[in-house]
Amino acid sequence: ALQELSQIDNPDELEQWRVRILGRRGELTGILRGLAQLDLEERRQVGALGNQAKAALEEGLEKRGRDISEARLAQVADLERIDVTLPGRPVATGRLHPTTQVLREITDAFVAMGFSIVEGPEVEWDHYNFEMLNIPQGHPARDMWNTLWVDYVNEEGQRPMLLRTHTSPMQARVMESVQPPVRVIVPGKCYRYEATDATHEWHFYQVEGLAVDEGITFADLKGTLYEFARRLFGTERKVRFRCDYFPFVEPGVDMSIDCFSCEGGSGWIEIMGAGMVHPRVLAGVGYDPEKYTGFAFGLGPERIAMLKYGIDDIRHFYSNDLRFLRQF
Repeated sequence: ALQELSQIDNPDELEQWRVRILGRRGELTGILRGLAQLDLEERRQVGALGNQAKAALEEGLEKRGRDISEARLAQVADLERIDVTLPGRPVATGRLHPTTQVLREITDAFVAMGFSIVEGPEVEWDHYNFEMLNIPQGHPARDMWNTLWVDYVNEEGQRPMLLRTHTSPMQARVMESVQPPVRVIVPGKCYRYEATDATHEWHFYQVEGLAVDEGITFADLKGTLYEFARRLFGTERKVRFRCDYFPFVEPGVDMSIDCFSCEGGSGWIEIMGAGMVHPRVLAGVGYDPEKYTGFAFGLGPERIAMLKYGIDDIRHFYSNDLRFLRQF
């Protein structure tokens, strides 16, 4: 039986051998049943030999089963071998939208400087979109944003819900949830109720940035944004800061870079607004403005893309014209 077992090379024949030799009606089982016809002394001797034979056959069966299984696995591995170190074959799965490409460049630049990425709701409360940013009801600065209000009225008859006009509300939301130090950027989509033209869209992306800690100064703001401009537009870029007004920063500035794409290669073009976080904003979230200072900034990825790639109309980004999108 063991000699026959050594010649078997597939599971079906192995099972047939098991049934024929060790099964309930198998050859060895038949021999062991005949022990009852022997006298007591012979029964002991033959019974011991029978048990040894059965153990040897079962052990041989188990080992042969393992050998057959391993041989089959080796055969499959050889026939279906895949070299996982080879590069994948190119598949036509499209490409990233130019806005997404620039968003990733922007976030990568700030992440490399120690900022974390957070996101927030596109449908926002007036409380965070305006009031927590030092823009209360009736404040003239609200005229700076053409707002898309959501059809919701509270008990006082106010409409406190809107499609966010900027990603700045996350300044307050983040500071409410964590204690300094804070270093975050907030990429996301914004909405404004305004006419569209070559430089304005009713929906667009924005990246908000915020850093708060003890001892942060305007020099930290300038150094951070200068490094960002160098990373995105090249190490030869020059930057310029000019005074500007935003309700949630004091002082406020706009930052420009030397206009490498302008006619003649001279001039300046604004790429973002920024400033030191207003003490009222810090106090509103429970931070001590005597202890903590910070800076904030905001920029539009589409405008950055227009500068980098010489795009003359912001509406191209959302027209779904493949002739435009395939260029990136």
